[in-house]
Amino acid sequence: MRELLEWFTHMEHSKPLSLVLLFVTFVGIVLYVYSNRKRAKRLESYKYIPLDDDESTSDEQPAGKHHEH
Repeated sequence: MRELLEWFTHMEHSKPLSLVLLFVTFVGIVLYVYSNRKRAKRLESYKYIPLDDDESTSDEQPAGKHHEH
């Protein structure tokens, strides 16, 4: 067991292993997000959340006129 820990502490061994682990994690997240069509559509709709604030302020102020402090 000690030899395995010593083997892993060498950077030439641990870097490829961590790369593989991180890549598998990334692929797993991508598959999770886009495997279900309902989930994919819901998550795609979240990209418009920052623009929702603009719609609420446009109701309060006329278009083209911005209130400056």
